[in-house]
Amino acid sequence: QVQLVESGGGLVQAGGSLRLSCAASGRTFSGYAVAWFRQAPGKEREFVARIRSGGSTYYAGSVKGRFTISRDSAKNTVYLQMNSLKPEDTAVYYCAAGGSGGNYVFEYSIWGQGTQVTVSS
Repeated sequence: QVQLVESGGGLVQAGGSLRLSCAASGRTFSGYAVAWFRQAPGKEREFVARIRSGGSTYYAGSVKGRFTISRDSAKNTVYLQMNSLKPEDTAVYYCAAGGSGGNYVFEYSIWGQGTQVTVSS
């Protein structure tokens, strides 16, 4: 069973950058798709980006061109590099792993604890 631990959130000014990390323990997640979701207060959890076991990536339109998802197999870690941050990016960001590699919450069974990202104007 894969367990996920997230880190890297914080407070940043608009236009700045953050890199979120999702470290796997217990078992490698090399065979899983890994996705990032985010949830702002009062809103539904929404898809941000995913990377499949074969390496293919996909992004929500709102972050395409600004965010990059990647993995470092040696460190058993998935990253979300966030550039050109906007106040509307403010949310709790969650890392999730699953076997389907889609864009929906129900497709992911293993979740990290979430990390807060706050972007000030």
